[in-house]
Amino acid sequence: MSYELYYWPGVQGRGEFIRLALEEGDARYVDVSLVPEAKGGGVPAILKALEARGVERVPFAVPILKAGRQLIAQTPNILLFLGNRLALAPRDEAGKLWTNQLQLTISDFYLEIFHTHHPLGDGYAYEEQKAAAKRRAKDFRSVRLPKFIDYFERVLARNRARGPWMVGAHLSYADLSMAQVVAGLRYAFPSATRKVLRKRPCLCALHDKVFDRPRVARYVASGRRLPFNNEDLFRHYAELDR
Repeated sequence: MSYELYYWPGVQGRGEFIRLALEEGDARYVDVSLVPEAKGGGVPAILKALEARGVERVPFAVPILKAGRQLIAQTPNILLFLGNRLALAPRDEAGKLWTNQLQLTISDFYLEIFHTHHPLGDGYAYEEQKAAAKRRAKDFRSVRLPKFIDYFERVLARNRARGPWMVGAHLSYADLSMAQVVAGLRYAFPSATRKVLRKRPCLCALHDKVFDRPRVARYVASGRRLPFNNEDLFRHYAELDR
């Protein structure tokens, strides 16, 4: 099956979790944001997908994955769908639920990272909420970041398969997403992340193993993976990292 991914151009955002799964799963897909508007792609196509006229189950926001006639939204939901089809999740029910649970926790973590620079909401520019952002980032660095990182390190250490992955002996979409979060944290909070990962060898190994995988490495080297930037959800402001 060939898929269509709808996500905003110019940023990795939540769409990158889907891209990593599609790339690792060797899926055929079209990233609609990269298709010229003259050929039916770009922002107009994304807005059209959001309108979803004639569709009973209307998506709220991107990312949206089109699979045949289905429009599937919400990052964990899309990955739950792709897990079976791309061999990126266990086949047993308990394993599927555990992988989804980890992905939902990653989404919680991701949202807290976003709120460090936009604690009052994205309707305000960063400069309008800098004081609140500094306060929120201080709590994130000292409390929330170590709590989440400790949790995922513990998950890796307790995996009975004793491999580099969080779920059994094989890579899952949750591993891809966790590696993406580590990469984003290293961009957004280089100093704080370096300190918190110093004694978390399992997470460091997970990140390296994911980005060393041939298909992921080929995707990164292709130039199709956008760089982190301060229009994205992972943002680096020096004053929030000290």
